[in-house]
Formats: sequence, structure tokens, C-alpha cells
Amino acid sequence: MFEILGKTSIDFMGLRRYSFAFSGVLTLVGLLALVQIGRGAANLGIDFAGGTAVQLKFEHPIPVEQARQALIRNGLPGVELQEFISDNKLMVRVKAQTTIEEKVAEKVLAVFKKDFASNPFVVDSSYEIGPTIGQKLQKDALIAITISMLGIMIYVAARFEFRFGVAAAIATFHDVFAVLGVFYVLDKEISLLIVTALLTLAGYSLTDTVVVFDRIRENLKLRHRDPLETVINNAVNQVLSRTVVVSLTVILVLIPLTLAGGEVLHDFSLALLLGVIVGTYSSVFVASPLLILWKGTPGKLLRRR
Repeated sequence: MFEILGKTSIDFMGLRRYSFAFSGVLTLVGLLALVQIGRGAANLGIDFAGGTAVQLKFEHPIPVEQARQALIRNGLPGVELQEFISDNKLMVRVKAQTTIEEKVAEKVLAVFKKDFASNPFVVDSSYEIGPTIGQKLQKDALIAITISMLGIMIYVAARFEFRFGVAAAIATFHDVFAVLGVFYVLDKEISLLIVTALLTLAGYSLTDTVVVFDRIRENLKLRHRDPLETVINNAVNQVLSRTVVVSLTVILVLIPLTLAGGEVLHDFSLALLLGVIVGTYSSVFVASPLLILWKGTPGKLLRRR
């Protein structure tokens, strides 16, 4: 494996008080975001808040910015547009909060018929999501995240020990809440696509944490007489270069997607980008130090093998 940092001897465990304080703030913001989402006070997409989605197929390509300006001029601000260039298709999503006198789908069709009369189109699909369905999707999303966290705990507990599973689950919850909190603070739209990104980053975070835990377990067998903080520090330093290389590789892919991936991919890529950064941080500064806190006494944390 290519090494960027080489051999390091950083006292990560000595920084755990600062990392716990920082992570505590991130988690509290994430919990606040979760409460606000449950109350419907966050910036929710039509998947959760309800709304209308219309997919149109045009005879000729249609500039997205022109379509957006036409909708804004006709009383439909804040719409989300997704372009399918190869098929000359355009997906128009409008939240339920938009106030118009007629049905949203009919209003959208009227706008395009008037402002793009020379570019005929057909309606591929049109559907509405009511508030009741949106609330059910919110509930299902929370259930999906909770089940994934429980699965992570069971997997890590079976592979290592129960305390490892608890530490990994807490670190993963931390990552999900951190990204959710940042999106809430930035007033980014929370949709099913973002939930997908959160579940994806949970898997990434777990993979990174398992690599660190594997090295900790190996070092515990080889250096069972050393203080636990020393064992964990050595393990983290040994895999640090690998962790940085893998994370940078993923980040190099996500940055172009975030900057130039278009309106639909932007938030999804941003969530993954933040998740990779936070997940790398948590495997070193959250999951590993949590092992030291188990039972309060470092020397009695783990079963020596």
C-alpha cells in the first residue's frame, strides 16, 4: 500500500478529551436536526413533505436554467429540476408548500406549453405525494437507519467483542448525526436520496473502523503487557497511512461530483464527501478512544488473549 505519512507516533488517545467535546457538539446538532425533521421544521424534500413530480419528454433539448426561470415567472419558485440529456427529458419536482390556485401538475404543463410552444412535449409520468405518505416515508427512513445501526453492532460484536460492537455503533451514529446536522445548519434539502447517502456512509465508516479494530486486536495479542492507551495508539498509527490513502482516493472522486455533478447529484455527493471526512475522523478519534472508556479503567478494558 502506498504510504503518504510513513511511520508516525501521534498520541491520539491523549487528544480524546478534545475529540469527545467536538464530537459531542456535532452529535447534539444532529439530534436537533432529527427532532426538527420529525416536526417538519427542516427543509424536507417532496419525499417527506409531500408534493408533485412531473416528468416531461421534449422533442428538442431544453435548457434547465430557462425552464427554471419560466417556472419562477409563473409563480412556481423553488422547484427542483433534473435533466436527462440523452432522452430530452426533464423531471420537475414541486413541494406541497407551493401555493397556487390550480393543481400543480396542470400549472407546470401550462407553463411549458406557453413558454416553450415551439418545443412540443409529452408527459412521461406525473404523481403526487401527500403529507400522510411523506410522514410514513420519514418513519420508514428512521427505521432503516436504526436497523442498519443494530446490524453494525451485531456484526462487530460477533467478529470482535461486544464492547467493540458498541464502540463501532456509537461512532457510526456519530457520523450519521454529524452529516445530518451539517445539512440542517446549511438548510440543505433532506430527501430519500440523502437517507441513501447516510446509509452508504454508515457502511464506509464501519469498514474504516473495522480496519483499526483489527490492528488493535492484533496488537493486544502481541503486546498484552503494554498499557492499553499505548496499544491503541500504536495500532492507529500503524494503519493511519492506509486510512488517509483510502479516504483521499474516495474524496478525489467525490469533489468533482460535488462541484460539477449537477443539482440532483450535488447534495448526494456533498453528503458522501462530508461522511468520508467525518468517518475517517471518527474511526481514529471516536471509536478507538471509546474502548478506553469501557468500565472506566484502561487496564481492564479488554480481555487479554
